[in-house]
Amino acid sequence: MSRNKIQQFAENSENPIFFQPFYEELMAGFPLKGKWQQDFFKNNNPIILELGCGKGEYTVGLAEKYPDMNFVGIDLKGSRMWRGATDAQNLGLKNVAFIRTKIDKLLHFFAPQEVDEIWLTFSDPQPKKERRRLSSPRFLKIYQQTLKPEGIIHIKTDSLELFDYTMEVVDYFKLPLHYSTHDLYNSDFKGDAPQIQTFYEKIYLAEGKPINYAQFSLNKAFLTNELDKLPKETE
Repeated sequence: MSRNKIQQFAENSENPIFFQPFYEELMAGFPLKGKWQQDFFKNNNPIILELGCGKGEYTVGLAEKYPDMNFVGIDLKGSRMWRGATDAQNLGLKNVAFIRTKIDKLLHFFAPQEVDEIWLTFSDPQPKKERRRLSSPRFLKIYQQTLKPEGIIHIKTDSLELFDYTMEVVDYFKLPLHYSTHDLYNSDFKGDAPQIQTFYEKIYLAEGKPINYAQFSLNKAFLTNELDKLPKETE
């Protein structure tokens, strides 16, 4: 491990908005589960997650734009999140937190219906491992248990394969699709998605790659019933 990463990990451990519990601590019960608004953010504002947040550009950018909302970036790479956590601290943002964990551990951190929205920003497309895609039925079932009814999921990606796969999942489960485009920056979309660009997104745009974007909701009753009928996905 490089000296720079060691320093970043040390700074993360001292950052009050950065959480990286050990497995034993997680199994004992994460103390903020169901209490994020009350005990950490000290408000009743909506909670929005950025899953696979990388450097946390969306987490920090949206937190700056919407001080009346709370944002939590989640990723397994602590050295990447160091940037976002450090920026949030330097900016004095009180509506930001970061968690270093696997996305499939989400239910250990958030109670049912505690989350209002989820952002999937440039997730690893996992071309050979469907069950590892963050928009796969496996993960949607996890999100279903934390999102409020009809909570919005945003997906933004340069991967046409991942995007089309996600749209197939949405179609199969007849999930409410609010918007979709294969070329965000040449679309009529006026929301937040074009306003903030990640480090890698800027590279993709410079290379002339179109950016795919969609937002959809989870139809809870249908999703719960139908997911149990699917064949088990193999590793």
